[in-house]
Amino acid sequence: MKSNSEIRAQREKLYALLGDLPPRDRKITAELVSEEEREGYVLEVLTLDLNGIEPVPAFFAKPKAGGTAKPTILYNHAHGGGYEWGKNELINPRPGFQKPPYAEVLTSMGFNALCIDTWNFGERSGRTESSLFKEMLWKGQVLWGMMVYDSIRAIDYLCSRPDVDPDRIGTLGLSMGSTMAWWTAALDERIALCIDICCLTDFDALIEARGLDGHGIYYYVPNLLKEGWTTGKINALIAPRLHLSLAGNYDSLTPAKGLDRLDAELKEVYSQAGAPEAWKLLRYPCGHMETHAMRSVIIEWLRRLQA
Repeated sequence: MKSNSEIRAQREKLYALLGDLPPRDRKITAELVSEEEREGYVLEVLTLDLNGIEPVPAFFAKPKAGGTAKPTILYNHAHGGGYEWGKNELINPRPGFQKPPYAEVLTSMGFNALCIDTWNFGERSGRTESSLFKEMLWKGQVLWGMMVYDSIRAIDYLCSRPDVDPDRIGTLGLSMGSTMAWWTAALDERIALCIDICCLTDFDALIEARGLDGHGIYYYVPNLLKEGWTTGKINALIAPRLHLSLAGNYDSLTPAKGLDRLDAELKEVYSQAGAPEAWKLLRYPCGHMETHAMRSVIIEWLRRLQA
């Protein structure tokens, strides 16, 4: 089992592959654009300054009952070619997801939820993904790195809010949102619970299955494999914190051989960390979607963050 200093050094090496990123200590500001009463919860419409380059529109959903600081989920929206969706996925039903949307589910359980428009989505859309990737590459930036940076800074923002319990922050998402969940949890130990849906993809298995074009260009980090990183090694950085992964057996984005390898590897990692019960991979006879059964077990694991 690696020491804390060794794990921190690994995180620093992984973070260094994400391109030229803005400073981690720059001041974050938040503008409340509006606040509206919705059925069962209150929705704050925000504009956040996370990166100093462009504003980040966001939704913050909170229970109507105030009181003590609450457990909070950083909700990561999916890709699916729906660039116009972005953060709206938190509050509106979207194909591939169960109903009701997660803003309603989470606030009904006593959680807050924050969802930002990631680069090129929602109110930040208007460019093609490939053109943004190319522009950033010229500037020494990595699109995925800039996305991950915003997510980590979003956690900084959450920790600044008095209505957020900084010791009970989780992250959740499907597809691109799934990948964001496990990358963010691997790099930021403030995440106490990671739930990824349908995108725990083993890199080597994806290459072997000739499935690289199934993921958008945003997904690819220069030199990641050259530096010896695998999906298993990245996810090992989450241990011993809570990690639930859900996958479809018919999902071409997560080849079965890779899921087998990741489950065996992470079971061993969590066992060595003394927390075998904190890791769980569940697989279902479906494709790239959230099923009723998945939603049920997600709610069970969310309750573990309420304890």
